[in-house]
Amino acid sequence: MTTQAEPAEAGTGAWPSDRAARGGFGDALREWRVRRRVSQLELATRAGTTQRHVSFVESGRSVPGRAMVVRLAEALKVPLRERNALLLAAGYAPAYQESHFGGPQLSAVRTALERVMEAHLPYPAVIIDRRGDLVARNEAFDALTEGVDPALLSAPVNIARVLLHPRGLAPRIVNLDEWAWHVIDGLRDESVRNSNRALTELVAELEDMVPDRPRQAGPDYLGFAVPLRLRAERGELRLLSTLTHFGTAVDVTLAELKLEAFLPLDQETAALLADAMDGRR
Repeated sequence: MTTQAEPAEAGTGAWPSDRAARGGFGDALREWRVRRRVSQLELATRAGTTQRHVSFVESGRSVPGRAMVVRLAEALKVPLRERNALLLAAGYAPAYQESHFGGPQLSAVRTALERVMEAHLPYPAVIIDRRGDLVARNEAFDALTEGVDPALLSAPVNIARVLLHPRGLAPRIVNLDEWAWHVIDGLRDESVRNSNRALTELVAELEDMVPDRPRQAGPDYLGFAVPLRLRAERGELRLLSTLTHFGTAVDVTLAELKLEAFLPLDQETAALLADAMDGRR
């Protein structure tokens, strides 16, 4: 498994975490509640408090205790990074550690992920962070991206950009119009669910470089996903991508990691990927 350097968070803007960082806990809490489409009463029920208390907190008339901040954030399924921002805004120290992926705190997790990615060979797999940037990859992904502009493979490497950029894999994608919007819609949904300025900016960038959205689903639509049809030297690859994340993580870095694995949709693709790996060894 090859690891990638972790870039710093970039950008500014009026996002919930920004408002929380400026001390506007009530405003940030209300923004998260609206984002999750939860009423004050429903939030109060989930967090074990009263609607009156939630109303007072959002208006700034009441300052919640540390435990209540955590309960409100958990009830709204706020990501750990933004939970720390909410705690700071309410006057409390962050509760969730942010470890470096290559550091000793995550060594056991890193070893487990290495084994998963190696076991996935000869099929491609990558680990990405909250921005969709590459953290680690297996050897099969390197084979998949042969011929991509080296500039796109220099850190920070964004997987969606590598796939959809004209100097990336886009010229080799047979169903680019359909698959590109499948990817973009997924990124947009994630940026709406969770405050992520980088993803919002990436969506705008990608929309300008892909074909127009198709009027209706194409013949490759499976009803639950859109396969990636990719031209390769030995034939066409038909792949389905899956995302896995740590649902119970209490470390910010770990909670934001996702394992994206590409699976063959037919025996021909499986054989081509196996041959490609054999050719690299």
